[in-house]
Amino acid sequence: MWTGRTIVIGAAAATVLPLMAVPARAADPADATVVPVQVTGDPARRFNLVVLGDGYTAADMPKFRTHLAKHLNDLWTIEPFKSYRSYVNVYAVEIPSSESGVSCDPALSSPRRTTPLHMAFWSGCREDGIQRLLVMDSAAAKTYADLVQGTTQGNRQILALANSDTYGGAGGAYATASGGNAMSALIAPHELGHSLGGLNDEYDYYQRGVPGGTYTGPEPDSIHHTLLTEQEIRTQKKKWWRWLGERSESGGTIGRYEGGLYSSKGVWRPSRHSMMKTLGYYYDQVARERMTERISGKVNLVQAHTPTDTPVDGKTVGKGSNLDLPKLHLKKGVHTVRVTVADSTDFVRDPAIRSSAALTQARTWTVDTSLKTPGAPTPVDFASSTPTDKPVGAESVVYVETTHPAWSAPKVRWELDGRQVSGGDRDIDLGRFRLSTGTHTLTAQVGSQRRAWTIDAERPTVAYELSQAAESRVRAGHTSEFVFDGPFTMRLTGTDDRPGVVVSEFRVDGDGWFNYFGWPTDSSAPWLFTENGTVIDSLAYGELGKGRHTIEYRATDPSGNTGTPQRFIVTLR
Repeated sequence: MWTGRTIVIGAAAATVLPLMAVPARAADPADATVVPVQVTGDPARRFNLVVLGDGYTAADMPKFRTHLAKHLNDLWTIEPFKSYRSYVNVYAVEIPSSESGVSCDPALSSPRRTTPLHMAFWSGCREDGIQRLLVMDSAAAKTYADLVQGTTQGNRQILALANSDTYGGAGGAYATASGGNAMSALIAPHELGHSLGGLNDEYDYYQRGVPGGTYTGPEPDSIHHTLLTEQEIRTQKKKWWRWLGERSESGGTIGRYEGGLYSSKGVWRPSRHSMMKTLGYYYDQVARERMTERISGKVNLVQAHTPTDTPVDGKTVGKGSNLDLPKLHLKKGVHTVRVTVADSTDFVRDPAIRSSAALTQARTWTVDTSLKTPGAPTPVDFASSTPTDKPVGAESVVYVETTHPAWSAPKVRWELDGRQVSGGDRDIDLGRFRLSTGTHTLTAQVGSQRRAWTIDAERPTVAYELSQAAESRVRAGHTSEFVFDGPFTMRLTGTDDRPGVVVSEFRVDGDGWFNYFGWPTDSSAPWLFTENGTVIDSLAYGELGKGRHTIEYRATDPSGNTGTPQRFIVTLR
């Protein structure tokens, strides 16, 4: 029973590719090192991304850290990871390998290497395997992930990076990706879509270059595949009916597009291209909703700042993080206090998901007015907060969690550049200050305790470089226009005033934003546009039909700031 004066709470916000393990061997974690990359709170209450490295010798470890930084900065540009960044802990487990590289890379005839996770291409060096299917010893992965204290299979996701420049990955119980391929940082979120989201592939083939044929099965269990017509989806309120007709986050419009589940005909998906079909684009709304549900399902909602409704004996008596019982003037006797905490994200529209434990939770106390809580001194202090060791972006939401003294609710005083500003109960949305340039200081104070954050409000910039044009001119509004008589290249270079990986993106004619990773075969090479695209490993890249096109470009820095999109016009004749 609770008899203290104040109650204080808080709140935080298919068929998948099988992960076939090579024969298991005992893992020896003695030499492994757990490196906290980003800690936003108690791992028992957070979603924890645990990243393992395999095939990196002690001398290779700087390379692993470089690969990890690239993967993370790409991940933070993709929703819902971008919005939930402040509720994600990231831990790297550095595992020195006796050999550099992984097995059967890139061919079955390539060496078998002895590495801690026994990662291997070709489905684990199988004659009948798929070359790009990169698998590992699942038992060994669990052994090393268990070194991260406070994480469990229920609140973490394991991602393993291989010391390889070969394209490959897998998604099943765990996710894998090659660390150094030009597209590696995009393989990881796709495989996390499988492992974390239970999403299916939207490919219209199983073996590249071989059409998948016609789907002949029943209505798929997959949330993002169907046999229904668009009218049936709408009238029966099935599948992605709540999103139909909206602009897709991955480009185009949410509708019905043929192909998926490794079949080229007879089955349909929501978007023309999305993360689960084409690496480089975002998740569309259907996949984003599922990923939001799965990330939220691994976060303990009752811990930070989401608004709440607080009923006493069935009657709503307040909203907010604190309830001062004396102000309720309760009648003598026993009463029940119940608080409901909900994540109000607009990424979720399905009421069943919104009301599930992933996004809505409740806590109940019994209050007996005849009892008195003994005075147990609890100092006013911070319990956790947005990390202070790295700059936060100008659009970030910064949160703090305080201790919970029984007799008072600690009040947070916020200051921006030394001037007091208003915030929420336990958080402050920096976006409302419209900070556009420079460096700023945010402080929070409870009692005599203070925490400070550096706000990076300087947006990154992007420079573009094109191959020689046949004609060029500057149009009204200072928009550059170029004319090409054939194929041309484009290089984007993002820069920022702070160190770290800058992620550049571009889009053509208002389609979805696409991650600029260089060229599929070489991250240092520019993007090549041709009329029919360039076929690499049975996939076409850089297709741009004849005529006039608008190309927009932008970048996101390590703090999460995204620059204002710029553009130029090209005509291919």
